[in-house]
Amino acid sequence: MSLTIHGIPASRALRPLWAAAELGLDVAHVPTPYVDGSTRTPAFLELNPNGHIPVLIDRRPEGEVVVWESMACTLYLTRVHGRPDGRGIAPATAREEAEALRWSFWVVNEVERDALTVLAHLHAMPEERRRPELALAAERRLAVPLRVLEQHLKRQQAAGQDWLAAGRFTVADLCVASVLNWVRVSRPLLGAHPLMHEWLRRCMERPAYLRVRESG
Repeated sequence: MSLTIHGIPASRALRPLWAAAELGLDVAHVPTPYVDGSTRTPAFLELNPNGHIPVLIDRRPEGEVVVWESMACTLYLTRVHGRPDGRGIAPATAREEAEALRWSFWVVNEVERDALTVLAHLHAMPEERRRPELALAAERRLAVPLRVLEQHLKRQQAAGQDWLAAGRFTVADLCVASVLNWVRVSRPLLGAHPLMHEWLRRCMERPAYLRVRESG
């Protein structure tokens, strides 16, 4: 196979795995956990000296391409292996390309850290290690960027478009939903942003997403 993704669905590797599933790509998936030292072996560090998953390898006629960082892997897959036909997740216009880039960078810079704090301290960590005050502070900070998203979805709805970048699900939705899925454990955030909540529900019901999650 020309495409290989190292990582596991229960990590940021979900993003390129989900994109590959949406694109119908034939991918060799190498399950690589991050808690057992697998990302610190000499062999893995040759792929990504940062010691993080995911890593995407694309073996091309002109040579091997190695991509780190989950959003970079996802956008690369969509740009290089997607079809800009206005039907799939790949951007079909310059505007859609811009939307994919800006929302992907936005969610990493404005949302991801606090979303992970909410997930960790409301759900993922053992109860004795959770600090509810950290989750509460993160929820308060998230109210600002989530208001931006809610307003954007409202404008999209008014224009007859139910998704972030177009009238169809695109990589922009995938990248943002892969992060915002972490805040689904917060009832206050979902209740305060009903358009986001409904949009997120539709994203997480995508068959491609469900297949990837069920795969491990």
